[in-house]
This record gives sequence, structure tokens and C-alpha cells, in this order.
Amino acid sequence: MTLREWSKYELEYGRKLMDSGLDGARTGGHEFLEGKPLTPVLCDSARSALGFAAAGACIGLLQGRKKTKWKVLALGVGAGAIGFGVGMAWNNRRLAASVASAAWKKVGRARDEHWLELHPIDYA
Repeated sequence: MTLREWSKYELEYGRKLMDSGLDGARTGGHEFLEGKPLTPVLCDSARSALGFAAAGACIGLLQGRKKTKWKVLALGVGAGAIGFGVGMAWNNRRLAASVASAAWKKVGRARDEHWLELHPIDYA
């Protein structure tokens, strides 16, 4: 097998793995949402994450002793954004777990198929 053939084969395999992972992620998301749209789930999560954002902003503002007001404001906004991100991640952890699990299963199947192509089993 030449380098060109090998690289083409590996690129096709990589594309197959990526497609399998994306298909699995899509499937896991649909299974978790049970036909409901994603937007209301994310809106509820964002509403719940505001408490995390407020806590982060307070912590950031408290770190601003002996600094200019602009640095204090920047610390508060930055820590609030980090808190909001943490809150969103925490509130959507079950959705993320479902998506990751389904994607990993599909990728595992694709890897198994690839292995069987390279190592055929002859039962005869």
C-alpha cells in the first residue's frame, strides 16, 4: 500500500468515525429530549445559571481590593461569565452525558467494524 492509498484510507476511516460520533450525538440528544425542542431546555438552564453568575460576580468584585474601579468591574464581569458557564454546564450535565454516551457507542461500533475489516474472522 502506497503512502497515498494509506492516507486516503485513513482519511475515509477518520471521516467515518466523525460521522458516527455526530450521528450518535444527535441520537443521544433526541433520546434525552424525548421530542421536545432544545430551546426551552436551554432557556430554563440559563435562568437557573443566573445564580451561579451572581455568585461568580460577587467573588470577582471581592477580589478587587486596592484596584481601580475598571479592574474591579472587569473582575466582576469576568467571574460572572465564568459562573454563568459553570451553571450552564452543571444544569445540562445529564444532556451532555446522554450525548457523549450515545456518540461513544456509535464510534465504538465504527471502530469494531474497522477492526473486523482488517482482521476478518473465518469460522469455516
